[in-house]
Amino acid sequence: MTEATATRTDTSPGRPFTPSADDLRTVIDPASRPARPSAVAASLTFGRRVLLKIKHVPEQLIDITMFPAILILMFTHLFGGAIAGSTGDYIQYFLPGIMVLSVLMITMYTGIAINLDVEKGIFDRFRTLPIWRLSPMVGYLLGDAFRYAVASVVIFGLGMALGFRPSGGVSGVLAGIALLVVFSFAVSWIWTVLGFVMRSEKAVMSTSMGVIFPLTFLSNVFVDPDTMPGWLAVVVGLNPVTILVTGVRGLMMGTATGGQVILVLAIAAAIIAVFGTLTMRLYNRG
Repeated sequence: MTEATATRTDTSPGRPFTPSADDLRTVIDPASRPARPSAVAASLTFGRRVLLKIKHVPEQLIDITMFPAILILMFTHLFGGAIAGSTGDYIQYFLPGIMVLSVLMITMYTGIAINLDVEKGIFDRFRTLPIWRLSPMVGYLLGDAFRYAVASVVIFGLGMALGFRPSGGVSGVLAGIALLVVFSFAVSWIWTVLGFVMRSEKAVMSTSMGVIFPLTFLSNVFVDPDTMPGWLAVVVGLNPVTILVTGVRGLMMGTATGGQVILVLAIAAAIIAVFGTLTMRLYNRG
């Protein structure tokens, strides 16, 4: 018997083991393939991947804890008295706005993470998997939604310590945070597009900041638009961030209307429809 036809029973020292056809059929059964994962299961798996990164690199939580805390303390104690007469009055107006600003700031990390994975070639592996094509993208955003929720809770807790008292009660606060997370989920699709088209994560960050800063500061986050010149108040009123802040602030203070909430959700749906489609085209194009 030659080496090429050695069987399992041939265990002579120094002779290589070559499995027989029956051995291979026992190990590799073409009739018993695992079932293809559903779209939900695949998306949740990729979302868990994002959370595992946070688990192994907890320093990523600094941006959603320390940064919002610094902003609240700085603006409340430095400018609160000058703007509203007292820090207590200003925190009532300011907290929902700074919550929106802080969470929108961290949405850009979705695009940065995608850009890094593209550069490493990880997306080439994703495209070969028998999964729903959009699941890696949805997984990124679901994982980052955890960041948005954590940042919102941290900001709200600090605001309560500084004297913020929401008139809308617990239900209003939860509804406001939920509305913010949904809108931030939509905004993240914008940065996924940048993650595919930009050449480096630094370019994604600088471009994202160039969009976020004007939108957040030219809004009603810090001051009431009624105190602005007429033309500027009109511009601020058309800003999507202003519309979002108005909805979140109204829910927390118990003054929101159904129209304000529906408008925020409509804008979020439009963003997802446009940039979600662009993301899929870029992802499929490879």
